[in-house]
Amino acid sequence: MTTVEPATERQPQSAAAPSPFPPIAEYAFLSNCHTGALVAPDGAIDWLCVPRFDSPSVFGSLLDREAGFFRLAPFGINHPTAVVYQPGTNVLETTWKTPNGWIVVRDALTMSPREHEDTVTPHTRPPADDDADHMLIRTVECLEGEVEVELVCEPAFDYGRAPAEWTLIGDDRRAADATGAGATIRLHTDLSLGIEENRIRARHVLKAGDRAYCSLSWDESLASPQNVEEADSRVAATTRFWRAWLGRARIPDHRFRDPVQRSALTIKGLTYMPTGATVAALTTSLPETPGGERNWDYRYTWIRDTTFTLQALHMLNLDWEADEFMQFVADVEATEDGSLQIMYGIDGRRDLTESTRDEMTGYAGASPVRVGNGAFDQRQNDVFGAALDSILLHTRRSERLPRRLWPIVQTQAECATKVWREPDQGIWEARGKPQHYVSSKLMCWVALDRAAKLAEIRGDGEAQEKWAAVADEIREDILANGVDDRGVLVQHYGSDALDASTLLAAIFGFLPSDDARLKASVLAIAEELTDDGFVLRYKTDETDDGLSGKEGTFLICSFWLVSALAIIGELQMARDLMERLLRVASPLGLYAEEFDAETGRHLGNFPQAFSHLALMEAAGRIILPEMTAQLCDGVLWHHRASGSCCWSAATGCRASRRTGSRRTSSSTTATSPRTPGTTRKGNRSSRRSIISSAAPRSSTARRSTVFGKRTSAS
Repeated sequence: MTTVEPATERQPQSAAAPSPFPPIAEYAFLSNCHTGALVAPDGAIDWLCVPRFDSPSVFGSLLDREAGFFRLAPFGINHPTAVVYQPGTNVLETTWKTPNGWIVVRDALTMSPREHEDTVTPHTRPPADDDADHMLIRTVECLEGEVEVELVCEPAFDYGRAPAEWTLIGDDRRAADATGAGATIRLHTDLSLGIEENRIRARHVLKAGDRAYCSLSWDESLASPQNVEEADSRVAATTRFWRAWLGRARIPDHRFRDPVQRSALTIKGLTYMPTGATVAALTTSLPETPGGERNWDYRYTWIRDTTFTLQALHMLNLDWEADEFMQFVADVEATEDGSLQIMYGIDGRRDLTESTRDEMTGYAGASPVRVGNGAFDQRQNDVFGAALDSILLHTRRSERLPRRLWPIVQTQAECATKVWREPDQGIWEARGKPQHYVSSKLMCWVALDRAAKLAEIRGDGEAQEKWAAVADEIREDILANGVDDRGVLVQHYGSDALDASTLLAAIFGFLPSDDARLKASVLAIAEELTDDGFVLRYKTDETDDGLSGKEGTFLICSFWLVSALAIIGELQMARDLMERLLRVASPLGLYAEEFDAETGRHLGNFPQAFSHLALMEAAGRIILPEMTAQLCDGVLWHHRASGSCCWSAATGCRASRRTGSRRTSSSTTATSPRTPGTTRKGNRSSRRSIISSAAPRSSTARRSTVFGKRTSAS
């Protein structure tokens, strides 16, 4: 008699399960501000889309091991000795030890001084002095002994659908063209090439002091360096570009300096220079659930990212990039009712219809692989607040409200007024039933609050009064229906579930920093919505998001918690969590979207702009009070007689406690929520003595040079 075994439920796949796919966090990121590449730890380019971030992939082994790769490394060796960025750049250096010698490989998506109009990816913004070469360059140098180096280039165009057809160019075996899906790229090298069906290969023994190179070009003329000296020169120009750009940023001398710098370089690297847009991440379909279906295409621009992007760029004094992004937002086309979509293509297009590439296996079996994003036409009411907060932030920084932005203020304020009472899909783009999400209504409050402030700046008293009244109505509604019996903000009306997006109540100044409900909400998330101390978006078993499977902790939410803890005065808790988050960065200081606390693996698309933006925000929340306290201690003897001190109200400065200075009311936080360290006018003479090196003040704003910020007077 045959025994029938009972069916067993399929166990969730571990993020650390054995797999031919490298861990997400072990990839390195390259960029030329038009597209980006991911370099695997074995030296292979596993992801590259040309000529733009959202183009079909040429190398797609990230999502299917047969979808193309490009490797330059020692033959038979897969594990390098060291992988680092050249300091202050997105240029990669990989050092290899072999049984017979040492080599170093340098990789760059090169950039150089602009010499002609870019016809490959035309600019709508004014072109910068430096621009992309539309070229990947890889150089190798033998440091000691002798090493056999192998080059293998196997493109598979259109997400692996079209294997390359190779043709040698000339008779010296130094160049070859690969064609597929209507595209052509050129490989040029000083090694001898041989075609092996859909791939091309070269092998050569390098001795101490020998150098070699290869380049891949998709420039209109397929221009390529003709020798290793020219290749080295282009890599050096790229190094100069990144260091010169970073040199314009104002980053304080603090223990968080390096992660802030790496985050800034990553955000710049995710910026599409021709339009000023920033992609949410380099990749599509890296899974949020190992082996699951939570796989999305993030190669687009989310309007909700605008306020965080502008805050980070202005914080670092990178006003040009901030203005470019703001102009992109001003250029995009609104929907039929005047509202902005939640996301746009990097060229401003509205239609991001989603499709799947079912022939691809997906990363470690996680399918489907998606191209496009089906959430582009969702109703998400938080978009209005993100847009108007960014306009207010930009207006205060630039000290002017451009004429072309005022119509956006009007339309978004009116749209928020019309829809704030309606349910939506929420900030997390849930594919379940629409709900009255608290964070969506909170962001509608932000929209009307910021619109009222902008109307005041413009001198429109009628609009200011109207929009401020609606903001007050929304606030009252949230506090009446979105707070549980413990005084904690909940996920949506009628629910007791927690949601990390309510941390935005602290970041956007919805409640004063000493409000009991705000403090209870932040601490409840810290205690009840975490996995090993890292924050979940929500509990998937309590939320109808239309999907199956558990997801990892969201890194942006954990960084939001750092900011929120600092805002409510729990600065040591904020520091502790920040230190933990910095320890889980990738070996190169990068972050994906999620972190699996159980296995220590990164999950989701990579590198993720939102995670790095939130890191910079959180760092600023800690750095500013720490450095302000140091400044106050350093000049304490100047103030003992007068009994006053700089910014004492906002930071709880030790000098103010010793001298008995009056603290400013905590309601100041609600008046200017995005600028830590802002106080009322107070004692101007004492503040001037602290920041005497600051730039000249205007009647509308004062500068603080602690973090390259301009903080507005309340």
